[in-house]
Amino acid sequence: MNIHEYQAKEILARFGVKVPVGYVADTPEEAVEVAKRIKEETDTPAYVVKAQIHAGGRGKGGGVKLAQDFDEVKDLAGKIIGMTLVTPQTGAEGKLVNKVLITEDSFYPGPSDIRELYVSILLDRNTGTNVIMASTEGGMDIEEVAEKTPEKIIKEWIDPAVGLQGFQARKVAYALGLEGAAHKDMVKFLFALYKAYEGSDASQVEINPALKTADDQILALDAKVNIDDNALYRHKDIATMRDITEEAPEEVEAGEYGLNYVKLDGNVGCMVNGAGLAMATMDIIKLSGGEPANFLDVGGTANAQTVEAGFRIIMKDPNVKAILINIFGGIVRCDRVANGVVEAYKNIGDIKIPIIVRLQGTNAEEAAKIINESGLEVESAIVLKDAAEKVKEAVA
Repeated sequence: MNIHEYQAKEILARFGVKVPVGYVADTPEEAVEVAKRIKEETDTPAYVVKAQIHAGGRGKGGGVKLAQDFDEVKDLAGKIIGMTLVTPQTGAEGKLVNKVLITEDSFYPGPSDIRELYVSILLDRNTGTNVIMASTEGGMDIEEVAEKTPEKIIKEWIDPAVGLQGFQARKVAYALGLEGAAHKDMVKFLFALYKAYEGSDASQVEINPALKTADDQILALDAKVNIDDNALYRHKDIATMRDITEEAPEEVEAGEYGLNYVKLDGNVGCMVNGAGLAMATMDIIKLSGGEPANFLDVGGTANAQTVEAGFRIIMKDPNVKAILINIFGGIVRCDRVANGVVEAYKNIGDIKIPIIVRLQGTNAEEAAKIINESGLEVESAIVLKDAAEKVKEAVA
């Protein structure tokens, strides 16, 4: 589950990660009240106004601005709230900004230099361990750094059974070129960050940039935290942070029916049971000359209701020229799915695109008979190759 920056910082702060003082606002007037509160708490000379959307690169799109006084806070918040922010991660359609985060300005002058660093923690699936990734090139796209200057990426693998060790935290801080008080604070920062990563069941914690301030403190100037959906039952408070306005409406609707749906850019809708079979089906669609319009896994308990919901969601995509249903009957019998397809087809009505149904496994022959004798414009296939040929004809 993705969450906003202000929510991520709230979680990190619970575990002792230092973050700039800041509060979220829904209106320009509220932004001013927030700025006044921050002024009382920190005596900051300026304020940062940050758009809150589930995407990075907000600064490049004009979603992060510096305000010198309360009037400028109100003006900038008024311009950012309600804007459609386009960043490298949103695509050309952009995302609507509904709220802003107002924070203190942490780039204050002091006795030493100010530096922007990169720090993240995530699971390395190849080794089955957690890994800290860090770089001196904070504030930049880490993918670009990895491509052009991979030697600037620091990696430290952590055995989850043992946890982060002191020598590892010191090693990372040293590799970032930190000395003295800044080195010590980075070690504390890494321990708190790792504690937050494990304690919140995050799949990724990314701080970009992690700021070394002029007085040698380490702050999470920006924060991105992704939570493992499978662990949300342990974190009821974090589950309430979900913002469905930031998610694709079709994916939200699919979730209400227990369907796993991801929209893609192709022309062939697909409905499959099982993630592995879904991936294979998408490959077959591409080999047949089409492009997958979605990933849709109905799971092992497909019935008329879930099939109908899947149909409706797929057909909301105007680019879909055909639908391929590929079900392996194991836990769920094929004839049960076939009856669900027929019932859903009748309930929806007026379906003008070809539908190819490939059912294999338990009661596959009975299922084919149900489809063929339904009188509906639905083609059945048992062999995957036949289904691919029919898809090819449909999108030709």
